[in-house]
Amino acid sequence: MRAILLVLLPVLAVACASPGPPKAKTGASKPQQSRITAAKPPRWQAVTARADGATVPGGRRHSVKRGETGIAIAKAYGVPWARIASANRMDREATLEIGQALFIPSGAPRTIAARPGRQPKPSTRLPGTPEEQAAAFTLDIDDLITGSAVARAPGSRPTVAAIATPRPPATVATVPPLAWPVDGRVILSRFGPKAGGRVNDGINVKALRGGPVRSAADGEVIYVGDAIAGFGLMMLVRHPGGIVTAYGHLEDALADRGDRIQRGQPIARAGSSGEAKEPQLLFQIRQGRRALDPLLYLPK
Repeated sequence: MRAILLVLLPVLAVACASPGPPKAKTGASKPQQSRITAAKPPRWQAVTARADGATVPGGRRHSVKRGETGIAIAKAYGVPWARIASANRMDREATLEIGQALFIPSGAPRTIAARPGRQPKPSTRLPGTPEEQAAAFTLDIDDLITGSAVARAPGSRPTVAAIATPRPPATVATVPPLAWPVDGRVILSRFGPKAGGRVNDGINVKALRGGPVRSAADGEVIYVGDAIAGFGLMMLVRHPGGIVTAYGHLEDALADRGDRIQRGQPIARAGSSGEAKEPQLLFQIRQGRRALDPLLYLPK
């Protein structure tokens, strides 16, 4: 009997030491807090302005808010930015200040600007109410170049992109040495007036979707956005001498407004945004308000 007990004692010891069945949880476990934070929106996504200005004789008085731009305000009220700047006796490229009071003149009837590549109808007129004007309002590249600076805090210095660059006479095109922005063949090369009253202010180059779009020269990004529907996502880069290059139909932007970039640096990915039917790059060179033929300045 004693021998049997000596054999069973180790077995009983192991059985007593083994853990019992897991205890049922009395409450739900706390969900782990996600460490993923929302991505910070890029600087080129400007604040959408609202036409909330007080009514005054001859128009409205708009108080500039943080993040607003001249073109955003112009679009909200349906009044061209050039006309707003003139009514306030300020340069079109002047940087707005937060809290600044802008006089927005009443929108007099005018011909609606045609979308890129389309001939305007002379008989088409803007509606009279501010809401109708805003719905029918269109922008051009000149508006983007001169009115895209974000409002700054009162008393602060404007960014380099917001400072107007002295421009040479319109008869002299001091274009810096350029590089081709994409590798591809030109599919729309005729510069200037075309059949049907259309005008081509640049060239269209076939590209691979998602392929790199490179800056044609050293400069600074002054605009990224899709305010002109026909051009899709567009980027504008200012270069020395008042030269601006435009890159349209982009799929994605790799540079942001205010970035200093170098010649040949990838700044975007090619796509078919806007009215493009296939992946391509719309490329323009502008000196002031004048468009230049890119094929005269790009390497052969």
